[in-house]
Amino acid sequence: MSGMEQRLVSEAARRTLDFETRRHFLKQSATGLGAAWLASQAGGGNVGATSIGGPPIAAKAKRVIFLHMIGAPSQLELFDHKPALEKVDGKDCPAEYLEGSQFAFIQGTPKMLGPRYPFQQHGDCGAWVSDRLPHFSKVVDKVCFVKSMQTDQFNHGPAQLMVHCGQSRVGYPSIGSWVTWGLGSDNEDLPGFIVLLSGGRQPRVGKALWSSGFLPSVYQGVQCRSKGDPVLNVSNPQGVSRDQRRMALDTLDRLNQLNYETFGDPETLTRMKQYELAFRMQTAVPDAMDISQETKQTHEEYGTEPGKESFANNCLLARRLAERGVRFIQLFDWGWDSHGTNEGESLGKGLSRKCEQVDRPMTALLKDLERRGMLEDTLVIWSGEFGRTSMAENRGGQKTRFHGRDHNPNAFTLWMAGGGIQPGLTYGETDELGYQIAESPVHLRDFHATLQHLLGIDHRKMVFPFQGLDQKLTGVKPARVVEEILA
Repeated sequence: MSGMEQRLVSEAARRTLDFETRRHFLKQSATGLGAAWLASQAGGGNVGATSIGGPPIAAKAKRVIFLHMIGAPSQLELFDHKPALEKVDGKDCPAEYLEGSQFAFIQGTPKMLGPRYPFQQHGDCGAWVSDRLPHFSKVVDKVCFVKSMQTDQFNHGPAQLMVHCGQSRVGYPSIGSWVTWGLGSDNEDLPGFIVLLSGGRQPRVGKALWSSGFLPSVYQGVQCRSKGDPVLNVSNPQGVSRDQRRMALDTLDRLNQLNYETFGDPETLTRMKQYELAFRMQTAVPDAMDISQETKQTHEEYGTEPGKESFANNCLLARRLAERGVRFIQLFDWGWDSHGTNEGESLGKGLSRKCEQVDRPMTALLKDLERRGMLEDTLVIWSGEFGRTSMAENRGGQKTRFHGRDHNPNAFTLWMAGGGIQPGLTYGETDELGYQIAESPVHLRDFHATLQHLLGIDHRKMVFPFQGLDQKLTGVKPARVVEEILA
C-alpha cells in the first residue's frame, strides 16, 4: 500500500471513529444534549447566554418596543429647534461644513435650508417640538430626547443595519435576536421577537434587519401582519384538523430527534423548536393579533382601523404583544426619506402626511402603557437611521433649490421612554445650525450598550464565538452605557 493510500485509509478511519463516538455520546448521555437544550428553552431562558453574561445587572426594562421611521425623518423639522438656521436660510453653506463630509447627493456649494415648520416648547420640561406633532407634544414629560446621536453610515441600507445589528454588513444578529437569545420570552406560545411593518414597503435591506445572523435561527424575528392572516400559513390547510397536525408533528419530531442523535447538528434542534412553536402559535397568534377585541375608546385613541395595515394598528398590536410577554417588538414604518424636487413631495406635504400617521398612535401607546402600569418596565424607542443636513440638496450641483435635506450621519435625534429612562430630559446638543454634535455625543454603540444595560445585560460580557472572535452587539470598538439618561 502506498503512502498516499495509507493516509487516505487513516483519514477515513479517523472520521468514522469521530462519527461513531459522537453518535454514541449523544445517544447514551443520561439526559442527552438535545433534551438538555430543549429543557433550557422551555422556560424561555438560554443557558449559554446567561452563563456567559457574568454577574447579573438589575434590569429596569422587561421588554422593548422599537419604533423605526424608515428613511430618516428630519430632526430639524421635528425636534431640533435651530433659530440660527432660519436666519441663514438661502445663503451659501459655510465651507467648514463641507470639508471632509460625505453626502449622498450634495455637490458644489449648497444653500442653507431653514426649518420648514414653527417650534414651541411643551410640558414642564420645556422640550422643543414642531407643530407637526400636536398629540406627541402633550406627552414630552414622559420622554427623554437624545439630540446628539451619531452613526458611521450615510446610506440607508448600511445605516439601518448599523441601528439594528451594530454592523453595516448583512449576516449579523439584530438587537431583538441578541435580546431573546440572552433573555428568552415570557410567553412560550408566542415568538420572543416579533416584527410589524407599515408604510407599504419593507426596509431597504429587508429581513436582514431582524435576522438572527450567526445565532441559532430560532432567535430571528417573526414578521406578523396587521391585515389578513397575521402569519403566513398560520392556519391549517383545508381538510386538516388540529389533531391531524399534532400527529404529523409528533412523527416529524421523532425523525428529527433521530437525525440529531446521528449527526449532532444543532440546527436540527432549532427546527424542532420552531415546529412546536408554530403549532402553539396557531392558537395564540390570532388571539393576540385580533384588535377588534379592543374598546371603541381605545380605537379612537390610537386611530386604528381593524383589518387594515397601518402604523396605528401596529402600535396597538405592540401593546397587546407586550402584555402577552413578547420580549422585543419591532415596528418599521416606511416613507420618511426627505428627498424631493419640490416642497410638496419632501419636507412639505410628504413629511406632514407621515407625521399625521404616527403622531396620534405613538402618543396613545405611551399613555396606554402608563395607564396599564407597563411603561415603567417597557422601553419604548423612536428613531430613524441617521439625521438630515442643515443645507438643501443640489443634486448635480444645480442652482435650483430642492426642498429636501441630504443624509447626515453626524447628528440625529431619537427619543426613549419608560424602562429605566429619565423622563422629561433632553440630552446632548448640536451646533447652532444643527449639523454637528456640540455636546455629549452618543454613538450607536453607546445606544446599544445602554439598551442592553436597561434589560440587565452587560454588553461587554454577552458574547457569541464566531469566526475566531467573541462577537457582541456593540462590536470591537469602545462603547459606554449613557448613565446620564438613566432614571
